[in-house]
Amino acid sequence: MSALDVKDFIQQNRALAEQIETFRGYWESDKHWEARREFILRNINDFEFPQLDQLLSMSMVWANNVFLGCRYSAELLDKVKEMAEGIVVEDAPVFKTRDEIVKKQQGR
Repeated sequence: MSALDVKDFIQQNRALAEQIETFRGYWESDKHWEARREFILRNINDFEFPQLDQLLSMSMVWANNVFLGCRYSAELLDKVKEMAEGIVVEDAPVFKTRDEIVKKQQGR
């Protein structure tokens, strides 16, 4: 689902789009929210109402990993990356672990 597809989907599904907008955190920038909203929209059909909290949690895990560099278990990251396949985040930050930085320094 591209950005254009997301906009079309939102226009055609106003009630769902309005409900999803309520999930935006006040701390989320437009860039952060638009990516997380796309994650939610891509996956919402795979989650029934009682599981909606799980989808929202997974969207936060994915966004926290992409935008803040938070690390989680390999199994969880693999799952959310699979769910986010095809979402393009322009100018996403690149994070390096302490070990990567030390290794690079030792290579000099």
